[in-house]
Amino acid sequence: MKKIIAIGGSNSKKSINKTLATYAANQIKDTEIVVIDLNDFNLPQYGIDLETEKGIPEDANRLNEMIASADGLVVSLAEHNGSYATAFKNAYDWLSRINQKVWKNKPMLLMATSPGGRGGATVLQGAKTSFPYMGANIIADFSLPSFYDNFSENKISNEELSTELDGKIRLFEKAI
Repeated sequence: MKKIIAIGGSNSKKSINKTLATYAANQIKDTEIVVIDLNDFNLPQYGIDLETEKGIPEDANRLNEMIASADGLVVSLAEHNGSYATAFKNAYDWLSRINQKVWKNKPMLLMATSPGGRGGATVLQGAKTSFPYMGANIIADFSLPSFYDNFSENKISNEELSTELDGKIRLFEKAI
């Protein structure tokens, strides 16, 4: 059985990106889904002085091992002021100190959503550009605009967007 890691790039307890990543991962047949909640990892704010003094936190190593154990990654990024949410960026920074190829060339479905009409398009574009340098094998990407208008009853309610995501999920599924 294939193992999929779903990550919502936010530490919000009601993260719409974790909801989207979990939803997408659960559409993949015959897989074990592990949902990563960034709140479950005690990661102090990254800094070279802290790393030099105390080393890599145990939870950063645990997160790294979880990613390494996966057959595929479903990542949905929150957008804060056009970039990554602080909790995600901090985890990403710690992971890069363990191995610069953070994503370990695992097949990835990369997504973003937001309450607004652009659906996290800016952070998604930035990740599409930079993640491959950090070992991402991006198979497909998807942006869900206006989350609260287009996602209800635990599914994408907009038929056109649902069909688009389904196609992206099938591409990802073939790659794992």
